[in-house]
Amino acid sequence: MADLNDQINRVNEKLQLLLYNYNKLQKENVMLSRNLERTLEREKELNERITGLQQQLEIAKLSSSETGGEMAVSMEKRINGYIKEIDECIALLMNR
Repeated sequence: MADLNDQINRVNEKLQLLLYNYNKLQKENVMLSRNLERTLEREKELNERITGLQQQLEIAKLSSSETGGEMAVSMEKRINGYIKEIDECIALLMNR
């Protein structure tokens, strides 16, 4: 009977340790999920900033180096690129 009680106690101790580790891992998972969410949000903000700065740089280059006609052609190409990108996004949304 003592052996059975010892086995039950060992199983109980292992179960308690398992529950402790499970709770610890759950807390760590929540923390890591929050960190990931903040990091992804920061990445999104930085990507938006990069895009804006790239557009400003393109505009600065266009305004300083091209004549009116060349600038119009360049702007037309840029607008066509945006239209193509928008069309691709719409197509992706339609396929969902």
